[in-house]
Amino acid sequence: MNAQGTSRSLLALPPLSLYVHIPWCVRKCPYCDFNSHEFVAGTLEHAQGSPAGERHLPEADYVDQLERDLRSQLPWVQGRKFGSIFFGGGTPSLFSPLAIGRILDLAESLVGFADDIEITLEANPGTFEQAKFAGYRHAGVNRLSIGVQSFDPLQLQNLGRIHSGPEALTAATQARTAGFDNINIDLMHGLPGQGEAEALQDLAQAVNLGAEHISWYQLTIEPNTAFYSAPPVTPGSEQIAAIQKVGRAYLAEQGYDRYEVSAYGRAGLASRHNLNYWSFADYLGIGAGAHGKVTLPQTERILRTQRTRAPKHYLALGCGTGTGGVEFPLPKLQEVVEEQRPLEFLMNALRLEAGVPAESFEQYTGLPLDTLRREWRHLEAMELVRPLGPTIGTSRFGYDYIDEILQRYLTES
Repeated sequence: MNAQGTSRSLLALPPLSLYVHIPWCVRKCPYCDFNSHEFVAGTLEHAQGSPAGERHLPEADYVDQLERDLRSQLPWVQGRKFGSIFFGGGTPSLFSPLAIGRILDLAESLVGFADDIEITLEANPGTFEQAKFAGYRHAGVNRLSIGVQSFDPLQLQNLGRIHSGPEALTAATQARTAGFDNINIDLMHGLPGQGEAEALQDLAQAVNLGAEHISWYQLTIEPNTAFYSAPPVTPGSEQIAAIQKVGRAYLAEQGYDRYEVSAYGRAGLASRHNLNYWSFADYLGIGAGAHGKVTLPQTERILRTQRTRAPKHYLALGCGTGTGGVEFPLPKLQEVVEEQRPLEFLMNALRLEAGVPAESFEQYTGLPLDTLRREWRHLEAMELVRPLGPTIGTSRFGYDYIDEILQRYLTES
């Protein structure tokens, strides 16, 4: 029963994905606020800026924990198969193809894969990682996301990246040689001293390399990063707007559809894993600091999950238990109560330029569409959103004001 005492339909069980977090990297980038931890391979020194730096990657032990982690969450699968898998980090390409293959074999045997599953692995463009591309493809990875950020050597230096300009250029070619026919290139804009011409040059390089998908993010200064303590001088808001305008127009001319705030793909090649997130569907999260979301229709509950962030703490979970995972602790759980569900749904769905089917709101939140109507009418009058149904989405004008739209629902939750 809802707050008005009227009956409502049960929650539907959404599609299911898997997120695997690999928390280590060679160097912590100054803009990065993700759960990543430096290590120095083969030395006795701690990584710069990381008092708890690792001296080697505990790859085998970590994969053992990932298995226990996944087994502990099997009751939440509820008969579904994984439609997508994403290896994020950190730098997942620091792990060997053998380790990635073992994780995929476990996921397939314990849960199962959809016939058209998308399996993405984030990789650095460095020569060391490029040498493993063929191994990842053989292990079952069918989509590579290459963290280029910029092809400009000066900007790479500004961003604290450890790969060079030439390595960034050759990474996509190496991925093709390894058998990948679905490649994403991550790029940033709004970099120190960057103008429209420089931003377009980065985009042109990615287009010329034939990337099927381009993620084009604005550099933001986040708390708990080196840039937050010593921020670089970045372009002002007018310059950022000009960069975005010419960049979006260029990508459209080159056949890339902007389907999400920062994501551009050729026809039919949007990231299915990210579409699953933005559609308010379910995903299991395994690994240090991994987040997840699960729906339990039988009890009308939606849960957010999170694992402990520190790798050493994650590796210590369930010490002494077997791979059966009976005693392996569940992640930290936070229920998404009914009052929070409209905002949670819209925070994801409004990022999609095409919006989402209106029926998915009722299916995935268990609430009637009328829950949105009061605030939606005000937003519609301001021409920020489209009329409700058959899709939920912003207007073309409102797509640049998603935060303002969400603020109306934030005050209601």
